Amino acid sequence: MIKRIIVVSVLVALCLSLAFATIGYGFEPVKVGEGMTIRFLAGGPPGGVFATVVVNGARQAAHDLGAKLEVIWSDWSVEDMIIDFKEAVAANPDGIVVYGYAGEDAGGPIIDKAVSKGITVTAINTNFPTYEKKYGAEGHGWVGAEVYSVGLKLGQYVVRELGLGEGDRALVYGVLKLGVPGRGERTVACIDALEEAGVTVDYIEISDAVNADPTMGIPVVSAYIAAHPDVDLVITDHGGLTATLPTYLKAAGVKPGEVAGAGFDPTPAAAEGIREGYILAVWDQQQFLHGYLSVLQICLARKFMFSGLHIDTGAGVVNASNVEALAALADAGIR
Repeated sequence: MIKRIIVVSVLVALCLSLAFATIGYGFEPVKVGEGMTIRFLAGGPPGGVFATVVVNGARQAAHDLGAKLEVIWSDWSVEDMIIDFKEAVAANPDGIVVYGYAGEDAGGPIIDKAVSKGITVTAINTNFPTYEKKYGAEGHGWVGAEVYSVGLKLGQYVVRELGLGEGDRALVYGVLKLGVPGRGERTVACIDALEEAGVTVDYIEISDAVNADPTMGIPVVSAYIAAHPDVDLVITDHGGLTATLPTYLKAAGVKPGEVAGAGFDPTPAAAEGIREGYILAVWDQQQFLHGYLSVLQICLARKFMFSGLHIDTGAGVVNASNVEALAALADAGIR
C-alpha cells in the first residue's frame, strides 16, 4: 500500500512538472514595443539637464523594447505643452507620454480625445489623478516623485544638517505661481519644513525666462544676497537652477561654506557643486526612470493589456558622503 502511494505521488509530481514545463515553454519572449510609435513630450528644452536624463531613459526603453520614439521639446512652457499634446493626438501614435503640467482642466479633454482614438496616454512627473482612475484599465499610469513628500524631506534634512532655527534665514527660489497644477507643492513643502523649524523664509518665484535658461537667475540671486547678507541657505526648486547654484553663489561673492545650497535632481554640475562645498544636498528622484518606465508602461498596456501603474521614484539625498558613487552616472546622463 505504501509503495503504491509513493508511486502515485511520484507520477503526480512528474505530471505536474511536465504540465508547468509545457506552460512555461509556451511563452516566447518578444520585443514588447515592436511596431509601436510613442510620442514623448519631453517638457523641457533640448539639452536641459533634467529633461535630457528623462529622455535618455525613454530612449533606452524604446531601444530595449523595439519601439519607435518621437521626442518633442517644450522649454517648460505650459502653453507649448498643451499645443504639443494636441498635435501628438492628431498625429495618432500608439502612445503618448506627457507631463501633467497642463492640469486636468486643460489636459483632461485632450486625454479623452486620445483614448477615444485608441491612443494610450500615461503621465510623468505630475499626474492627472482623475484620469489615472478613469483610464487606468486602458494603461494610463504615472511615474514620478510625490512632490510634497520630497520637498518636505529635503527641507527637514537641511534644517537638521545645518542646525537651523529661529534667527536663521533662507531663500527658496521656486515655482508657486508658474501655472503648473500640483508642481508647486514641492516648493510649499520646502517652505513648510523651514518655517516649522523657526527659520525666516524669503521666497522668489522662478520667472519664465529663468525657467527656460537658469543662467538668467544669476542677477536675481546676486541681488538677493546683497540685500540679505545674513542668509544661511538657498534652496532651488528646479533641476536646472540646482545645477546653476554654484554659479549663483560664486557670482554673489560667496565662498564655500558661507551660504549652503540645496535643491533637486543630480547633474554633473550639481555633483561638482557638492565637491566644492557650495551645495549641501540634492534630492534625487531618479528621473531616468520617468522616461524608461513610462515607455515600458505604454508598451505593456498595448501588448499585454496591463493596467496603469502608479510608480514613485523618489529616492533620497545626494551629498558629500555618496556623490562620488553617483557622479559617473550623472556624467553619463543616467542620474
